[in-house]
Amino acid sequence: MNQCILHVVLSNAQHPEYGVVTIPFPIPREDFDHCIELLEALEIGKVSARDCHVDEISSSWPILSRLEGTNIDLDELNYLAKRLDSFDDGEAAQFQAMTEALDLTDMKDLINLTFSCQQATVITDFSDLESVGRAHYMNTHDGCASAEELDNLDGKETAILLIEDNEGTITRYGVVYDNGMQLSQLYDGKNLPCYHHENDCISVGLTSRLEARDTKNITWVYLPTSNCQIERAMKRAGITDPRDLSLRMGDSLFPMEIDVALDFPHEDIYELNELANAVDKLSNADRIKLGVVVCMAQPENANQICRLAENLDLFEFAPGAHTPAEYGKFMIQQSGQFHYDPTLDEFYDYERYGQQHMDSGTGMFTDRGYIAYIGTESLEELMGESQEQVQGVMEMQ
Repeated sequence: MNQCILHVVLSNAQHPEYGVVTIPFPIPREDFDHCIELLEALEIGKVSARDCHVDEISSSWPILSRLEGTNIDLDELNYLAKRLDSFDDGEAAQFQAMTEALDLTDMKDLINLTFSCQQATVITDFSDLESVGRAHYMNTHDGCASAEELDNLDGKETAILLIEDNEGTITRYGVVYDNGMQLSQLYDGKNLPCYHHENDCISVGLTSRLEARDTKNITWVYLPTSNCQIERAMKRAGITDPRDLSLRMGDSLFPMEIDVALDFPHEDIYELNELANAVDKLSNADRIKLGVVVCMAQPENANQICRLAENLDLFEFAPGAHTPAEYGKFMIQQSGQFHYDPTLDEFYDYERYGQQHMDSGTGMFTDRGYIAYIGTESLEELMGESQEQVQGVMEMQ
């Protein structure tokens, strides 16, 4: 959903004279660095520290008012807000009712509850027992049921059995039945579980090179992001020297060709972020084109792929073209380089034009179509220098 659901007034409990600052949660990606600057001025918001005193919370989540007067870890609250932002009305009732029923106040427990509260059943309206029974059935079957199962379900009877055979807990958010729910332990108090809140290009796991390959000590960062967030993630992972950093690939929206080309354990996190920034600006069509360019150019790292992404205009791509004739037809009809007249279609020699164009350039057929490089420098030179470096050389000349 990507919207601010909380506005929290924070202060430094040790130095109330420093004043307060109001921070929106989840913190918008584009505002994150500024919010950190505001908190640093109060000497709070440090990584893995519960140093932010909650003076007041304004939100549509009244259960969170129990955090007022406590000290919280900024990143934990930001993560919790991201989780809650994805909840529908039913999940909101489940979370708030179970929070009250279990009397949870610790941030670790609240985060873990977001992964398990869906097992509980909350009745807010006893006048529609059929809907209550259906919801209860779904809650106790991991949210999955076939159409046939639901057709054969007597929702009213299911609801009556629930009410008669189980002891519910009355809360301000409805009568809640935990259905034997066990509080999730996905969050261990240090490593926040991987969770996409925005349309990130890629999630990257940060670990120490000293950790075993099967370690669960993984801190996730979502690219593109600011260097500030990368540095906070490294500190949360306990990594002070970037040379000790090992990267792991999480979910990726990069073209498959990029995922294959990246040497992930040895990539530079900042170069990966630069690549994610470049890819994030591309349309879906250009992302496909970039994948084909990568297939052709055979880059060796994120920095080289980024240079290709920044210079896509130096490549001609004919999607779906797998023969000279198909390539020629695309160039004449769809490339925009010619005025195509459909009434003269039978007079166009697509194959001949396609072959001539191929012979005069550097290109290749791929599974996705024909790709040609039309730049003046070699591909190695193109991938070896950033646009800023090239501009600097031109200015010196």
